[in-house]
Amino acid sequence: MKINSSLQLAKEARKLSLKMVVNSRASHIGSALSIADILSVLYFDILKINKKELNDPERDIFILSKGHACVSVYAVLGLMDFFPLTELDSYGNNDSNFMNHISHKVPGVEFSTGSLGHGLPFATGKALGSKIRSSKNKVFVIVGDGELDEGSNWEALLFASHHKLDNLVVIVDYNNLQSLTTVEETLNLEPLTDKFESFGANVFQVDGHNHVELFDIIKKSIEFEGKPTVIIAKTIKGKGVSYMENKVKWHYSTPSLDELQIAINEINNA
Repeated sequence: MKINSSLQLAKEARKLSLKMVVNSRASHIGSALSIADILSVLYFDILKINKKELNDPERDIFILSKGHACVSVYAVLGLMDFFPLTELDSYGNNDSNFMNHISHKVPGVEFSTGSLGHGLPFATGKALGSKIRSSKNKVFVIVGDGELDEGSNWEALLFASHHKLDNLVVIVDYNNLQSLTTVEETLNLEPLTDKFESFGANVFQVDGHNHVELFDIIKKSIEFEGKPTVIIAKTIKGKGVSYMENKVKWHYSTPSLDELQIAINEINNA
């Protein structure tokens, strides 16, 4: 399939993500749909990665810290020809490389995550390594808003600020739902911008579903010097499927075949 825009990539990735989850009777589809636009802008317009040399030391690096949202990454990588799309049929099967939390065994995936709060510390280490080597590459990491309850993220950000890691871009998927209820009711994060700024980061807010805004902010962020950047992307859990949007249920639930068809139709007609 020839992908001609980040918008088309997001649309196809949403449909593939839904099909993978339904076929494997898996969960976390709401989380995957909320980051589909961010991933599509990154992989279509931003990331510099040679698919034929995935170990190139000068490649840009992307880390999905909220590893439970892996189907959207697998879908985007497949659509961008990192591997044959047919390999996605094995998602969630025993002995499949396409595990239910993101796996580095999949071509194009840098790091396996699942336990929350691990991706940003790892990304920070990669960014420091690039600085030491005088590499010009960039390191991007998506963290969940609920994931920010983990203290390891804040330790990593202090470290990144101390070492002036301006090659590190943290994108927060701020859909305001986690696990069983809202972020606000679980552990209120606000004022989040002030918190990140106090930890020494450049901070931006953006509509996490607006591709033009995402592209402009991400491009702007990688031009700043002397500080890591945090982009707070305001998103909608389950984005693109009306019966899933802003419903905490879809953190865990699997659509039925009838619900899958409704979702596919909505995405096709959007």
